[in-house]
Amino acid sequence: MASTNYLDFLPTTKKECELHGWSQLDVILFSGDAYVDHPSFGAAVIGRVLQSLGLRVAIVPQPDWHGDYRDFKKLGRPRLFFGISPGCMDSMVNKYTANKRLRSEDAYSPDGRTDLRPDYPTIVYTRILKQLYPDVPVLLGGIEASLRRLTHYDYWQDRLLPSILYTAGADLLVYGMGEKPNTAIAQLLMEQDCEIDTTLFRNLMMRHPQRQTVMLMTKKEIPGGIRPDDILLHSHEECLRNKRAQAENFRHIEEESNKYNAQRIIQPINQPAGSEPLFIVVTPPYQPMSQTELDAAFDLPYTRLPHPKYKDKRIPAYEMIKFSVNLHRGCFGGCAFCTISAHQGKFITSRSKESILREVKAITQLPGFKGYLSDLGGPSANMYAMHGKDLNLCHQCKRPSCIHPGICRNLNTDHSALLDIYHAVDSLPGIKKSFIGSGVRYDLLLHDTGNEHTNRINRQYTHELITRHVSGRLKVAPEHTSDAVLQLMRKPSFRLFYDFKRIFEQTCREAGLRQQIIPYFISSHPGCTAEDMAELAVITKKLDFHLEQVQDFTPTPMTVATETWYTGFHPYTLQPVFSAKTQQEKLAQRQFFFWYKPAERQRIINELRRMGRPDLIKKLFG
Repeated sequence: MASTNYLDFLPTTKKECELHGWSQLDVILFSGDAYVDHPSFGAAVIGRVLQSLGLRVAIVPQPDWHGDYRDFKKLGRPRLFFGISPGCMDSMVNKYTANKRLRSEDAYSPDGRTDLRPDYPTIVYTRILKQLYPDVPVLLGGIEASLRRLTHYDYWQDRLLPSILYTAGADLLVYGMGEKPNTAIAQLLMEQDCEIDTTLFRNLMMRHPQRQTVMLMTKKEIPGGIRPDDILLHSHEECLRNKRAQAENFRHIEEESNKYNAQRIIQPINQPAGSEPLFIVVTPPYQPMSQTELDAAFDLPYTRLPHPKYKDKRIPAYEMIKFSVNLHRGCFGGCAFCTISAHQGKFITSRSKESILREVKAITQLPGFKGYLSDLGGPSANMYAMHGKDLNLCHQCKRPSCIHPGICRNLNTDHSALLDIYHAVDSLPGIKKSFIGSGVRYDLLLHDTGNEHTNRINRQYTHELITRHVSGRLKVAPEHTSDAVLQLMRKPSFRLFYDFKRIFEQTCREAGLRQQIIPYFISSHPGCTAEDMAELAVITKKLDFHLEQVQDFTPTPMTVATETWYTGFHPYTLQPVFSAKTQQEKLAQRQFFFWYKPAERQRIINELRRMGRPDLIKKLFG
């Protein structure tokens, strides 16, 4: 159900602007997603942040990119800039499976329609706006642009592409979480007290370089010139010639994304012969938001509802999160195949208990709420309020993960603050039960901290999680059973999963609960062979699992696994790594997930004979 009061939302049409009394807008945002006024939807967050500065902001959700471009013209020219937020998910992951087939549903579109966004909306929307309004600055944001800020491998085109800023022809790219950089940019532009054109915008950005942004510049335009402390990457053209150069680049990119005090990154991108060489200039990210800043972003006046234009329509992603609460930002897991730390960073910023409780109280007033919260979570459910014991050590660290290859001795893994949140939420009027739908890091639960008080708290958390916050099935992500593959994934040994499963089942028995543990697994990850998958099938059969939550590895921009998959070298060791690449190789691995299906039996037997492992045939099929 949606609110019917258009004034509660940012306007999406000229008529709605008139209801607000606005004749001209300061900022117009174009979004690849449906407009849901909720803190989990990026366009809504940036729109509300800019609105809080006193700006007149509108959102054009899922504009029609065909025909006469009327959706791009209907609100006219903004005073400051156009912003492009292509969607909460990478558009290609959102639209295509790992086998490059069209998905049957777009979770961020009304009624799951798959025809409301183009491939690469960042590029498509920018080119249309530049055609219609060549003198208006266009700013890119969102995960699609953020993870394509430098030379990157694109799985769907099967080739190395330059920075999406260069391809799209926009004026600036904001990477990572956008509240702080967009606020700073908007405030700088507001000081000019005039309509901003591209020339003025560019001059301002070069005179006042903004953190957490990407610009395309000539050598003489780079503020301060190329300095000794800059990281100068191999050029885009060198990466095209030499895959090892791309692997070497990526280590620098990942490390700077996860440092508290990062360096500026510069990558040459050569123009055609006779043209002046250009450089992609990536300024260091902002340091993590403070709790006060994060609370302020979540406390903005969201309706937490879809825009009234979607009345009687279902937006699948909204249905999943409408009764959930995000407790923190950031993830220090550093999983090789995951983009969360590349976009949000590894340092955890947690909301205050007061802010969380305010949001929960607001949820209890939503139409259709029956007392059950679907998730009290985050990028990883149980990293709330965790940080280094000595923050000075953290500020000097460049490890991409705080818990791989082992849990850092400086990391405080005490779950007390999270338990306090659970208890406070569950005691609120109107709350019958709160569930944990986000992934739980069981290695944090089982870690022996050397402090008996912390160990006891963590055992208490594990017990309460299992007995009070599981909706019948608890999802965890061991990802594989082979320690060699798990090492490349930056995941803990599968031995820990045995321990956690034993604790889970024992706790359920003692509490008289009939609950399941649902593990996630990945096939075809770099370093994984068909034999590894065959052994995974045998191990999971012994554990009495008929696997459901599985996926074939999909290379996505800006992950160490993708760079390993494409280049053939691990970026940190530069040692060769095998990856299954052909459809035949990938299907040969994936089939082992489904050993229990009669249709797969003969193919699996043939594959085990081919690889010289007839011993596994007996273990799988008797």
